[in-house]
Amino acid sequence: MPKGTLRELYIDELRDLYNAETQLTKALPKMAKTSSNSQLRQAFEEHLRQTSEHVSRLEQIFDMLEEKATGKKCLGMEGLVKEGAETIQEDYENAVMDVAIIGAAQRVEHYEIAAYGTTRELARLLGEDEHVPLLEQTLNEEKQTDERLTQLAGEINSQALEAGKGVGDSQGEEGEGKRRTRSSSRHAA
Repeated sequence: MPKGTLRELYIDELRDLYNAETQLTKALPKMAKTSSNSQLRQAFEEHLRQTSEHVSRLEQIFDMLEEKATGKKCLGMEGLVKEGAETIQEDYENAVMDVAIIGAAQRVEHYEIAAYGTTRELARLLGEDEHVPLLEQTLNEEKQTDERLTQLAGEINSQALEAGKGVGDSQGEEGEGKRRTRSSSRHAA
């Protein structure tokens, strides 16, 4: 029998988010470790702390609903995490790798912004007034993380462009050394 209520959809959305956030608690440390830019690494470490809080807020909502805090496999996040893991395995120069990681991270943030916005609206429709501020707080944090990544990208994109200009001249050999060092340290982990 098909599910037919907004409440069932709401709970499914919460479960999807719960699984998505759980997947991120495993992916973010890898992104932080791969980042060569200290500010980017710090942003990922901070977002990991926030993600743990996001999981806790979802658990609060499940408690209020008297539902078990379990995750419905979030295939969207699974794909984004897999794509990010593949990006990390690429052999890019440090600043270029940081640009690639920011792109992967922003795709994750945009997915979460959409998912939390939808779920918050379902909570409003259902009169779950205690849930709305919890979902809103997480939604705002996801937006702030996206904004921070955009700001970091401005600086890091410029660094990657400048690093690319040195390839092929006398600095090219130094660039190759950076790539080999980064690649071997990444694959050794």
